[in-house]
Amino acid sequence: MVTMEHHRSAPDTAKGYRALVVDDELPLAEVVASYLEREQFETVVAGNGVDAIAVAREFDPDVVILDLGLPGIDGLEVCRQVRTFSDAYVVMLTARDAEIDKVLGLTVGADDYITKPFSPRELVARIRAMLRRPRVLQSATASAGLDVAPPRRFGALSIDVAAREVRIDDEQILLTRTEFDILEALSGRPGIVLSRRQLLDIVRDGPWVGNEHLVDVHIGHLRRKLGDDAARPRYLITVRGVGYRMGTGQ
Repeated sequence: MVTMEHHRSAPDTAKGYRALVVDDELPLAEVVASYLEREQFETVVAGNGVDAIAVAREFDPDVVILDLGLPGIDGLEVCRQVRTFSDAYVVMLTARDAEIDKVLGLTVGADDYITKPFSPRELVARIRAMLRRPRVLQSATASAGLDVAPPRRFGALSIDVAAREVRIDDEQILLTRTEFDILEALSGRPGIVLSRRQLLDIVRDGPWVGNEHLVDVHIGHLRRKLGDDAARPRYLITVRGVGYRMGTGQ
């Protein structure tokens, strides 16, 4: 079911943000959508995974609020499929409090999670913090006549912050927004060790309340995508008991 009554623009959509709310508990989805609309989001509500994937393709949301326990296609599979064509932020909703569920959600590309029952105000605040990290496309900066910094290079690794592109030997590496933001934070401070808390505060644009070890999950994803061996790392160095720093690429 797709409730198109929530497919409408608020009167002053200065930012033009779009949100897709996916939950088979439609009263809860409607409440979340109403809070987002008060914050000037254009919203769509979907009640199952099949509709969610179809709407995500058509609607091109900036953020997807996604229930883990959907009937039929569950939230993990929805997230996995959406990640093949969208770089929207994904916030996973789960009624379970097991750490494995949170890790699984992050493994398939979710950026954050929140456990039911939750405060819609807290959810909206987290989404707002995420969206303060805007997409910056290289073509947009060039057409605006802005000075664009050259890509950061660490051996074979190239990080183009303006275009939000990562390449290894000219092969593009696809990252989620959170993965890119962590890499951007570390590469922008070469030689400096950042704690998990510092990394979360940087990429979330404010104090983080939650499990700091979620950083380790994202670092693990980055290492896998960059082909970086944790035992002999070139790019992401673990400083035991402290945090992480950027390697030289050698």
